[in-house]
Amino acid sequence: MAPLKNDRYLKALLKEPVDVTPVWMMRQAGRYLPEYKATRAQAGDFMSLCKNAELACEVTLQPLRRYELDAAILFSDILTIPDAMGLGLYFEAGEGPKFESPLSSQSQIDALPIIDPEQELGYVMNAVRTIRRELKGSVPLIGFSGSPWTLATYMIEGGSSKAFTKIKKMAFAEPAALHSLLDKLADAVVLYLNAQIAAGAQSVMVFDTWGGVLSPRDYKLFSLQYMHKIVDGLTRENEGRRVPVTLFTKNGGMWLEAIADTGCDAVGLDWTIDIAEARARIGNKVALQGNMDPSMLYAQPERIEQEVQSILAGYGSGSGHVFNLGHGIHLDVPPEHAGVFVDAVHRFSRQYHQG
Repeated sequence: MAPLKNDRYLKALLKEPVDVTPVWMMRQAGRYLPEYKATRAQAGDFMSLCKNAELACEVTLQPLRRYELDAAILFSDILTIPDAMGLGLYFEAGEGPKFESPLSSQSQIDALPIIDPEQELGYVMNAVRTIRRELKGSVPLIGFSGSPWTLATYMIEGGSSKAFTKIKKMAFAEPAALHSLLDKLADAVVLYLNAQIAAGAQSVMVFDTWGGVLSPRDYKLFSLQYMHKIVDGLTRENEGRRVPVTLFTKNGGMWLEAIADTGCDAVGLDWTIDIAEARARIGNKVALQGNMDPSMLYAQPERIEQEVQSILAGYGSGSGHVFNLGHGIHLDVPPEHAGVFVDAVHRFSRQYHQG
């Protein structure tokens, strides 16, 4: 494999010195880019795009051609594991993901297969290998998975939800059933992420999109303990360097210390917490990723630059910050505003990395 030309993203995750703060964007390969829409139309539909290694590679590289990003992220979906388990993933226009066979009983959970990532999810590993080859060592490649709790919400609700009544009903009426599902999913995520690492992912991230809908006690019980299990099971060295792991719980600002205690290398922050407060609480233990409100990219360029400067000042001097949005980029953001954001991070952060 080619040596990395730009490894500041990996260095920042390990709190090693960097010249400028690295930056990438959640959903950076996606619908805000006209070239993505063209490639998706060529693929036919979203899952066909995910399952075609050459096209998944193409959309992964598209934002890197436009912007000076410090990392590429695998183009895939968080619901690949439940899809491989046979729940029948499909997408309805304007509705988001849905499952044909949602789970509602212990017997259905018991019947879920243990998946082999190189078989049922071989298309993901093919994409990782293809992207890694085509990056030619320019920037690191991030692999990812949904968290067990987040995957379980879709598997039990049958799709997106506002109130999460079905999964919470199982959590409180049949906790043993839900724990058996979460345990099985944690095992699957470990296998899946380790396969991505073996295929060439140089860092991995766990997206806990819906952990924030739980009470503090139930977050630790139903979400965090299973992410901790994943961290414990991951390959942390490959190709002669550490493979950092980032945990991101949306609306998880009140649980930062507990997340940092899992042994992860970095904690992702959404925009509902002040990064200065987050650094004061856990920043000597782990790196931080975040945390501009994605809606700020609708603002005028000067306002975007002000916000970048404010977050950089909030974090302060030294390494350990990976700049990102607090969640995925919105589909109707002007692409040139994303460029302003990326450039501003590099331009204004240099002063925080002297000496």
